[in-house]
Amino acid sequence: MLIARLAARRSLRSGVLWGYLFGVVVASTALSYGRIYQTAAERQRLAATFGANHASSALFGPAPQLQTVAGFTVFKVSMLLTIIGAIWGLMTSTRLLRGDEDAGRWELLLGGPTTRARAVGQVLAGLGTGAGVIWAITALLTVAVGRSSTVGFGVSASLYFALALVASAVEFLAVGAVTSQLAPNRRQAAGYAASFLGVSYGLRMVADAGPGLHGLIWVSPLGWAEQLQPLTDPRPLALIPVAAFTAVLAALAVLLAGRRDVGAGLWPARSSRAPRVRLLSGATGLTVRLALPGALGWAAAVAIAAVLIGTVAKSAGATIEGSERQVFSRLGSPGGGTAAFSGIAFMILAIVIAFQAASAVNAARAEEAEGRLDHVLAAAVSRSRWFAGRLLAGIAALLFSGIAAGVFTWTGEAAQGGGVSFPAALEAGINIVPPALFALGTGALAAGLWPRRAGIAVYVVLGWSVLIQFAGGFTAQNHWVLDTSLFHQLAAAPAVPPDWQVNGIVTGLGLAAMLLGTSAFRHRDLQGELTQSCLLLRPGRLRPGRLWPRPRRPGRYAGPWVSFSSGWRALARGSSRLRPQRRGRPGCAARLR
Repeated sequence: MLIARLAARRSLRSGVLWGYLFGVVVASTALSYGRIYQTAAERQRLAATFGANHASSALFGPAPQLQTVAGFTVFKVSMLLTIIGAIWGLMTSTRLLRGDEDAGRWELLLGGPTTRARAVGQVLAGLGTGAGVIWAITALLTVAVGRSSTVGFGVSASLYFALALVASAVEFLAVGAVTSQLAPNRRQAAGYAASFLGVSYGLRMVADAGPGLHGLIWVSPLGWAEQLQPLTDPRPLALIPVAAFTAVLAALAVLLAGRRDVGAGLWPARSSRAPRVRLLSGATGLTVRLALPGALGWAAAVAIAAVLIGTVAKSAGATIEGSERQVFSRLGSPGGGTAAFSGIAFMILAIVIAFQAASAVNAARAEEAEGRLDHVLAAAVSRSRWFAGRLLAGIAALLFSGIAAGVFTWTGEAAQGGGVSFPAALEAGINIVPPALFALGTGALAAGLWPRRAGIAVYVVLGWSVLIQFAGGFTAQNHWVLDTSLFHQLAAAPAVPPDWQVNGIVTGLGLAAMLLGTSAFRHRDLQGELTQSCLLLRPGRLRPGRLWPRPRRPGRYAGPWVSFSSGWRALARGSSRLRPQRRGRPGCAARLR
């Protein structure tokens, strides 16, 4: 079970972080309800406003019993944390399965007495530890806040609520495990899993937008988590499809792992196809060729989501008329009707396009990390030219996705007789691009200064921005805190006119970060990932029960073979950088050159 222990250790850190975040969000929401809605009349008005509001149900999920602390807490945090948990699950699963395989670390794992199928099964067991940590910390903080006299959550209800919040994370751990066997690399594996998440959210949104299509809720994995209905009307039977879905996909991942080669996916490019050399005449054409599939995939996902949003915008927006619009106003979309619903919907599309920027940063980093960039820069191509070309391709892809969001949202609304004009919808689509450009600039700057953590830097900025933006929609927060969110700076067009001055500032900051990142990239060394495995072949050096053995005599060189302990230390840290031996002996990396 050494592989399971390694996977558990690597997923434990992120599990602790996200578990603490989940628990803090739940606790702050429950405690803030009594401060915001102090009288019974205010709580009844809140319940009347959102209890049967199809617009808020489509975006945030159903809102039962809003006159209670439990109902308000479920309504505010469930959908947000469910989606964040799903993103954590697919990213963590693809990183520890397909990502380690792409980096060459699986050769080290499979060099022992195990098989590919068993190794995947052990990694899934280790990933379950990370999900269990998220549940445990969330449950602990929920139980603690539930003992407050103003909250009053029972222990069993708190444990069940934490389980409902983590259900999507467990589901998408299994989804990521399956896509890791299908895709030829981690980026595509994460893309397949993210596309499935988008479809699941779209089906759930359509199911909650009106009573006629509510049966679609049982088609979406996010819908199953919603049907658990913690704290208000618990339905534990909805755990059956969650458990069955997870178990089937986990078994499928183990089965598929045993039927493919290491480093290859079950959906590889066919070798019998004629060579495609279009756009390969230079560095610019190569950049376009590499960026085009991802750009088209993201644009297609945005277009599908935009059509779904446009289709339900009129019926969902009609429920806003005549109701209090406090939450929509705090989110930046005042008024009512189709325009108000579309303003919040475009904000959600802005989040999707911002994550597209993060994907572009990861793709550029993968070119360097996997050594393919060395071959490009060996020709008459400067570093600045290559880096700027990747950034320009990313900017064009983001702008294309923004235009697609506007065009296809208008298409869906026009089919239902919506009142938003085509110029207004197109303007709203362009309006959501600046936050993504800022995210791309953040990733470019991180890639120039801190390349191995560039992707993490972008996801931290985006995760914080999403959390602050939607938390601020339901609770009164300090405007200095709200201003730290990228999406709080975004005008909710078409409900309100776009603020082009603010958009210009955000875009300018993003472009400035790109210039600084290009300069930093030009002046640093390329930093790849070591793919060779380091093994100690001398017998008798392993000690049972330890992740990495130590030499019997500290300070003495372990022999003519390379060090097994340094390799396991690097793998346990999730890094391929290996430490040199003591007394000036050459390290593993030096002897592999």
